[in-house]
Amino acid sequence: MDWLQRFLTSTIGLKVIMAVSGLVLVGFVIGHMLGNLQIFLEFVEEGMGREALNQYGALLKGNKLLLWGTRVTLLVAVAAHIYSACVLTLRARAARPANYKQHKWLSGSYAVRTMRWGGVILLAFIVYHLLHLTVGSEVTPSIEHCKVVGDGLQCPIFDNVVQGFRQPGVVLFYVIAQLALGFHLAHGIWSLFRTLGLGNPRFDGIIKKIAVGTAAAVTLGNVAIPVSVLVGLVGGAV
Repeated sequence: MDWLQRFLTSTIGLKVIMAVSGLVLVGFVIGHMLGNLQIFLEFVEEGMGREALNQYGALLKGNKLLLWGTRVTLLVAVAAHIYSACVLTLRARAARPANYKQHKWLSGSYAVRTMRWGGVILLAFIVYHLLHLTVGSEVTPSIEHCKVVGDGLQCPIFDNVVQGFRQPGVVLFYVIAQLALGFHLAHGIWSLFRTLGLGNPRFDGIIKKIAVGTAAAVTLGNVAIPVSVLVGLVGGAV
């Protein structure tokens, strides 16, 4: 097993870990967004978005294996992603002269230059998001948790989302975090193809479109929900 340990601690191994953990996180982000976008079924028929979102929450909360399996997988993926990113960053700094580092960043894209700070913002956002709409805290004192009613589970997810996004400051932070996520995804997806050996100069244009398109779709989808609630398009006026 020494070869495995050497590989996982090598620069190439760490990049693979970062890519694979990033792929897991991208999959979750897209799935999570698609589930939350059911709130816009309110535009089809009043009450449809509420019912769909609440049922979505009950499905996740009611299946302990799915819920905890997802949580553990995400925890491992986030830890692996952060660890590999930190080690690779420290190695890069140690290997490059100071002057090189000062000028090299100027030639990179905005997404590349903001990857590390974007990662810090996203980590802060994850903690806040869990406190805001999952755990409940002083941030959202009126949050209600799922409860057993009869033979079923009732989850007031719709009401929690509407209540949680009535505050302009909260929505602003969400928007900033989603913009950071967009830049992170754009560069991350592009790098993922390269790291896993799927990059090819002939397909660079297509890969770039996939990366930017996915990042834009996720950003717009996630921003649309809090903004729509804040302006009263979903959940009614304050």
